[in-house]
Amino acid sequence: MSQTSRAVEKVFFTPERFAREQAQRMQPPRGRLVIASCRSGSYLSRRVVAEYEALLTESGSADGLISLEDIDYRFANAETCVRLDHHVGGYDVFLFQSLCDPVTGVDLDHNYMAFLIAARTFREQGAHHVTAVLPYLAYGRQDKPTEFQREPTTARLMADLGVAAGIDRLITWHPHCGQLRGFYGDVPMTMLSSLALFVDEFSRFEGRDDVIAIAPDAGASKFVLYFCQALGLKGAIGSKFRPRPDEAELTQVVGDFTGKKTAIVLDDELSTGGTVYNLIKRVVEQHGIEQVYFAVSHSRCVPKARERLLELHEKYGLEKVVVTNSIPQTPEFEALPFFSVRCLSDTLARTINRIHYDRSVSEVFRHS
Repeated sequence: MSQTSRAVEKVFFTPERFAREQAQRMQPPRGRLVIASCRSGSYLSRRVVAEYEALLTESGSADGLISLEDIDYRFANAETCVRLDHHVGGYDVFLFQSLCDPVTGVDLDHNYMAFLIAARTFREQGAHHVTAVLPYLAYGRQDKPTEFQREPTTARLMADLGVAAGIDRLITWHPHCGQLRGFYGDVPMTMLSSLALFVDEFSRFEGRDDVIAIAPDAGASKFVLYFCQALGLKGAIGSKFRPRPDEAELTQVVGDFTGKKTAIVLDDELSTGGTVYNLIKRVVEQHGIEQVYFAVSHSRCVPKARERLLELHEKYGLEKVVVTNSIPQTPEFEALPFFSVRCLSDTLARTINRIHYDRSVSEVFRHS
């Protein structure tokens, strides 16, 4: 045995020695950072990369990250393929995809398949970690079968597919319900909240006796309760049922509207806009509300919703609509003069940073 071999065998690692070597290698514990995106997710990943690099520069770091955009494409036979132009073995990958993409019109199921293939690609190419970044978690509303309708729990199926594809963590923005976490088993699920964002947006109304916050249905009631506690406001809740898919009928609005002139309506998702349309009409016509603000975490840019928002603005005192870019917003919606889009790049960049260095994500927020 050579002297070199004997010397190598005598090396005994201690926490101190390992820390010194890690410091010399400048390597985070989860591997080098990669932010990647399928085509529909690139609009947001590009902003997050720019924000992350700006934060590095602001903090005096010369380190960088690897950015891989538009990694999926279609063959002539319409099948999806993913190819990587960079080595990712041992790296910490955050994979962005917008499952709902009204701007390009690529259908949701195709985007889901592209995401699954991309996740498997990173796993097969040796990525140390693959974290899915799905700001809008499609199929989240199918978390349980509709009573007497013989439906599957599709949200569970999609979770199984994601785990089978190779993700070992999921980041999402204001999912439909907390129980979705259980569908992913041992895979950690980081559910980012809109609460801090909306509290910041409406902080000027703090403590006002003439303002009321309204949950359109029971599903949003707890979120609105926390919002009311943060700003010292009274709350109300709408009651509805769905006679048919994508249709909602409002039966009543429960709350004390005495002296209330301004309403803030909060919800997780805007699809056709039927629920918020009926709610705002009722509180204006029956409860004396004069101006309304509407904030929603996900806007799917359905044309019918635009028509309804425009009518509410013109006839029922809708002053402002606040959404996020968890879903890319179409020019038709962004052109509405009362429509405001809050970008998630700062929140997502800081969340990725804390996960990348194995730190608590909750410190990103102050009200969640």
